Amino acid sequence: MTWALLGVPMFCGAVAFFLRPHGPRRFLLVAAALAHAALTLQTWRCLPAPVLLGYLELDAAGRLFMSITSVLFLAAAVYAVGFLKESRHAKESEQEDGFFFDNAPEAAFTGGLLFFLATMTLAALSQHFGLLWVAVEATTLASAPLIHYHRQRSSLEAAWKYLLICSVGIALALLGNFFLAVAARNNPDLLMTAKELVGNARTLDPVWLKAAFLLFLTGYGTKMGLAPLHTWLPDAHSEAPSVVSALLSGALLNCAFLALLRVHAVLSAAGLADFSGGLLMIFGLLSMAVAAAFIVGQADFKRMLAYSSVEHMGILAFGAGLGTAAPAAMLHAVNHSLTKGLLFLTAGNILAASRTKSVHEIRGLLRALPFSGGLWLLGFLAITGSPPFGPFISELWILKGALDARRGLLAGLYLALLAIVFTGMSSAVLKMSQGEPSEKLQAVPKTSLWRLLPPAALAAAVLVLGLWIPRPLREAVQEAAVLLGGR
Repeated sequence: MTWALLGVPMFCGAVAFFLRPHGPRRFLLVAAALAHAALTLQTWRCLPAPVLLGYLELDAAGRLFMSITSVLFLAAAVYAVGFLKESRHAKESEQEDGFFFDNAPEAAFTGGLLFFLATMTLAALSQHFGLLWVAVEATTLASAPLIHYHRQRSSLEAAWKYLLICSVGIALALLGNFFLAVAARNNPDLLMTAKELVGNARTLDPVWLKAAFLLFLTGYGTKMGLAPLHTWLPDAHSEAPSVVSALLSGALLNCAFLALLRVHAVLSAAGLADFSGGLLMIFGLLSMAVAAAFIVGQADFKRMLAYSSVEHMGILAFGAGLGTAAPAAMLHAVNHSLTKGLLFLTAGNILAASRTKSVHEIRGLLRALPFSGGLWLLGFLAITGSPPFGPFISELWILKGALDARRGLLAGLYLALLAIVFTGMSSAVLKMSQGEPSEKLQAVPKTSLWRLLPPAALAAAVLVLGLWIPRPLREAVQEAAVLLGGR
């Protein structure tokens, strides 16, 4: 099953590059997404056996994050069918998804999406720290061309910025792997897998282990979008097609988060949880603060969503660093991915109708686009932690974890930053949603079901998780948190 999880998207991606008819290629994209989701569902019944000497093994944490990726990719694949159909019929002089469309090759885009899924799956499966580094770097190489889909100067700049900044960060993570190997020099027979390092953590050199974590935090923190290493993220999310932005925010960032947590688990087993956890909390709150500053008064609603991703990566880091709130951080990863997928896919519909990303040029969404406008409003309420949606439960759980750990000052700062973000986003979203339709929304094209059903399904999932957390998911986040160094 492990090889099938990797092989299905890789094989289908290779076929998509050479498949000329558009209909079969789009069918292949959705079929591959369904097959991957079915295989992922099967892992919840029985975890597959490790392969390659344990270098590839799906544990509870990897299964949780791979499930998030698989569900979100399925929604994105269905949405992409409508997106590609409309792109195909767009004239070169028209705007599509907020940009001038230049007839970018659909085959390369579809194949790139499937290779992107394969690399994110590899990141979830990788237990060896060297292989995990390769997987995270591969996600960068697979996703960068997707950002440049519209062939605009701004999208090219965003893609290169993404490549360069993340490559520098990942180079530091590679140095962290070397430091980790030095920390284990007294045990030369030790494999550099997460399970063996955690089991023998007390034999590792604590000084080199701390130095390794600093490099991993800088390297994977860059890919995760933690401030002040986040500078690639707003441009990439803003310039990419909305279907790609949904995957970047909802799935890609989780890969780096998982890699960082695997290192944190080693330090926790070595008795250094206060060191790594303290740094995670500092960078988490810093990310929330930076995001709050840029969200307030933001005039580009896709960049606003990008900074919201920086904020929520900060929430994840803060919750994981607390230790007592680690299960809440795992649950929040689920809630954030589903909600951000909902928002970015809905943003794509708004862009297709209005031909602008400007908050100031859009009014009356609820009247001009009742369905998408309603989803936009629901997504805003969910992502800002309003009841009865899933993020409210996980954010409240993280707050409880901070209070249980007697971190009253940090809990107060956490609440204050959440309030600032709510204020900033509400100012933009409510102005866009209410009133008479603006000039940009006077003659809106009909939105296809391909582009409406995926965000609607994600909205339903986020609402359900706010009212009821299924027992398998509740047990999964607990197990993943313990495995990744939670207390």
